[in-house]
Amino acid sequence: MPLTFILDPPVTPELRDGILELWVDVTDAGGAVGFVPPVTREDVRPELVRQFVAMEEQRSRLLVGFDGEGRVAATAFLTLNTHRLMTHWIWLYTVMVHPRHQGKGYGRDLLAAAERAARALPGIEAIRLTCRGGLGLERFYGSCGYKEVGRVPGAIRVAPGDDRDDVVMLLPLA
Repeated sequence: MPLTFILDPPVTPELRDGILELWVDVTDAGGAVGFVPPVTREDVRPELVRQFVAMEEQRSRLLVGFDGEGRVAATAFLTLNTHRLMTHWIWLYTVMVHPRHQGKGYGRDLLAAAERAARALPGIEAIRLTCRGGLGLERFYGSCGYKEVGRVPGAIRVAPGDDRDDVVMLLPLA
């Protein structure tokens, strides 16, 4: 069953808890979403609050994919640039699909929904994201139309002695 994607759903306690659960489960399954496992909801909560503040300030938009049972199954944040010379592209942050749904094509569906949302924003010509090297994410994003446009070797320290590249990917919309 496909996911149902909603841009800017109302932020309810259920949505908040669903995103927290998703973020923890993705992280604990080895996902590269800003944390290193193991994490708790309390570890993730401050970052989610920062995202909600950005949404309230209209600097960020939330895209959520709901499964057939109405649970949060996927998310991404589309974040506007505030620098006057970079307002023609957006960032895509915290791209997540719940581990129980991986391998079903939902990651591609999420990226396609994010692209549709970005195309509907006035003046947006590209989506930019970064990903942690060493996990094959560049290949996945590349298969979805993103191009690697930069790489900072060893910029992400996962653990002492485990440095990963920070890979910059771009999807032109024009």
